[in-house]
Amino acid sequence: MSRLFTAPDGLPRCAWAGSAPDFLRYHDEEWGYPVGGDIRLFEKVCLESFQSGLSWRTILDKRENFRAAFAGFDFNKMAKFDETDVERLLQDKGIIRHRGKIEAVINNAARAQELVAEAGSLAAFFWSFEPKPEDLPEPQTVSTSPESVALSKALKKRGWKFVGPTTAFAFMQAMGLINDHAYGCHCREKASAARRAFTPPALKAAV
Repeated sequence: MSRLFTAPDGLPRCAWAGSAPDFLRYHDEEWGYPVGGDIRLFEKVCLESFQSGLSWRTILDKRENFRAAFAGFDFNKMAKFDETDVERLLQDKGIIRHRGKIEAVINNAARAQELVAEAGSLAAFFWSFEPKPEDLPEPQTVSTSPESVALSKALKKRGWKFVGPTTAFAFMQAMGLINDHAYGCHCREKASAARRAFTPPALKAAV
């Protein structure tokens, strides 16, 4: 999985970045860079939940539709969604119309509010699971980790749904909690530099 491909600009990237037209920009500008905003973090958890059993290309193609349908993934707004909203979303051809996943992310919005009250922010909670760089395996060689298992368990304990260890790991890859860009990838050092410049928020209290 750590193979490289050469992009049109002549620079090497992770091989998967060349597998679909929209992947190159996503890879270069988003994937693996640290995120500290609660809305973006919550959005990514939701989108990874919707991806379960599907390809990321499917979700990325529909991301703007998801944002429109789910109030920009503002969990304070989503927590107010009711059965009428569920039925509305089930009729929306621009998203993944899976009742279980729709109900799960609405549930998770309310759980996110609770987690903010507990930890101070979603960012503080999620970043508390950041692994030590020296403990990381070779890039893109695993789909779970001890930290993603721990994060999944912590979220499930708090009532979150569709947040298994694989989903948690993909979330950690994308949001920069780990730098999983392949060795030799043009963006690996850029992601590392961004992490060095990023200070995760502190937990409000032990959780």
